Amino acid sequence: ISRGEFATSYTPYQPEVSQGTLQAIYEFQTLICMLTGMEIANASMYDGASALAEAVVMSNRVNRRTEFLVSRAVHPEYRKVTETYTQGSNFSLKEIPINEKGKTDISNIIANLSENTSAVVLQSPNFLGTVEEYASLKQTLSENGTLLIVAVAEALSLGILQAPGAHGADIVVGEGQSLGLPVSFGGPYVGFFATREKFLRQMPGRLAGETVDQNGQRAYVLTLSTREQHIRRERATSNICTNQGLCALATAIFMSTLGKQGFRELAVLNLRKADYLKNRLAHVPNFNIRFSSDTFNEFVLECPRPVEEVLNTLRQERIIGGYSLESYYPDLKNCLLMCVTELNTREEMDRLAEILEAM
Repeated sequence: ISRGEFATSYTPYQPEVSQGTLQAIYEFQTLICMLTGMEIANASMYDGASALAEAVVMSNRVNRRTEFLVSRAVHPEYRKVTETYTQGSNFSLKEIPINEKGKTDISNIIANLSENTSAVVLQSPNFLGTVEEYASLKQTLSENGTLLIVAVAEALSLGILQAPGAHGADIVVGEGQSLGLPVSFGGPYVGFFATREKFLRQMPGRLAGETVDQNGQRAYVLTLSTREQHIRRERATSNICTNQGLCALATAIFMSTLGKQGFRELAVLNLRKADYLKNRLAHVPNFNIRFSSDTFNEFVLECPRPVEEVLNTLRQERIIGGYSLESYYPDLKNCLLMCVTELNTREEMDRLAEILEAM
C-alpha cells in the first residue's frame, strides 16, 4: 500500500483517470457486502463510530422518524459519537438496558417501540463481548416500520458468525481495524457501511460502480455523486465526501489473501483461544466469568479486588491485563474486559492465569 499510485492524500474527483483506485474501492465494497450479507456498501467511512452515527442519520432520512432505541451494550464511544452527530437535531436516543446474560433486553425494545421509532441500534458481538440474538426481532420491527442497525466493532467475528444481513439487518456498520490494519496508536482505521439496495440513494459516502466504456471494456466510476456534499451541499446525504481509501485497500488485500476459508480459520482461532482463557480463568479462585452467554474473543472477568490492583500486578509482569469497565458501566465495578486474539499464545494465557492464582 506504499506504492505511489495508491499512497495519495485524497480520493479522485476525476474518476476516468483513476481506474486502479476506483477498482480497489469497488473490490472493497464487494468484499464488505459478502462479509455483512448486504446488497450494497460504500467506499468506506472514517471509522466504526462515524459509520454508526451516519447510519442513525440515514434512518431518519428513510422514514422521517426521530426516536432511536440504542442498546447500552453498544460501544460507549460509538454512542458518544452518535450523540455528537445528532446534537443539533431533534433526535431522541433512548438507552435500552442489558440483561443478566450480558445481552440487550429484547423485551424492553419491544415495550418501547412507538410509531416514531426510526431504528433500533444493536452491536454484535457487543462491547461486553457477548453475541447478541436478534433474529426474532426483525418481524416486529418491520411491522412497525422501524429499521434495524447492527454495528460490528470486531469485523473478524463475521468469519464465524452468521452475517447480520441474514438476521434481517437493514444497515450494517463497523470497524475494519482487525482486517489487516496495525493499531498505530489509535489510527487511521477504516469504517464500513452496508445496506439494502432500496436505500441506495440515502446511503452516505462515496460509491464506486462498474460499467463499460465506449469500446465495451470494463470501467469504474464514482456513481450517484449527487448524494454528496461537493455536488449538492444543501441536499447531501452526509458531510463526509471522502473515504479511507488506503486503509480500505489494505483490508481488501487482507481479506482477498486469506480467502473465505482462511478468514474463517482465523476467526475460529480467535474463538478457541478466547474460550481457552475463559475456561482457564473460570477455575481461578475468587475470579468469575461475569456473563454465561456465548462470546467471540472478548469476555468480562469479575475480580475479587479493585481492578487497578489486578492490573498493576499484571503490569509488573509485563502483561496488559484488560480494560476496566467501571467508568462506562458503574454496575460492573471490579470487572475487566479481557481480549484474546490469534497473537496470544497458550503459554502467555497460562502465565496470566498463574499470576491471578497467586494473588
